[in-house]
Amino acid sequence: MTQFKSFSSQVEVNGETVFSIVDGMGNFKEKALDILEKNGITNPKPNIWYSQQNWLNAFKEISEKLGRGTLFSIGQKIPENAKFPATIDSFEKALESINVAYKMNHRGGEIGYYKYVGSIGTKEAKMICENPYPCDFDMGLIDAMAKRFKPENAISVSVRHGNGSCRKKGDNLCEYIVYWH
Repeated sequence: MTQFKSFSSQVEVNGETVFSIVDGMGNFKEKALDILEKNGITNPKPNIWYSQQNWLNAFKEISEKLGRGTLFSIGQKIPENAKFPATIDSFEKALESINVAYKMNHRGGEIGYYKYVGSIGTKEAKMICENPYPCDFDMGLIDAMAKRFKPENAISVSVRHGNGSCRKKGDNLCEYIVYWH
């Protein structure tokens, strides 16, 4: 699988989630709305469903024109915009909830997944993401959840791409390492 290509043409994403592009682009909200409209999503609203492929087309344009940092910022806005389970009260549950939220905010076919693998060291955990979204977006999303629910006694939390698979290279999935100090 590569980035920016829906697993199924029937998949839709809700308006709350789509709006994260607008929030993630900060002072460039009008530019975000223009990109969405150019890609078939006009004035996104909550409780309305939109084509995932149209949304992915908007991501691709943002990637090409504005770069990785913007995709990361959009990913960081997902927890503020998308629907998430209400029972998150720990670092582990936060990372596990990403997949639950992903399923809550998409419908209509195969969407892939976000998998919290668990601890891989005393201060590291692993996530595997098999979905059509760009790597930098996923890193922003994981970063936001990890920082919001950082492990006890952690001063800082960061996310980096693992040494394994990467969708940017045409692989089916990406691996991410969440680490803290």
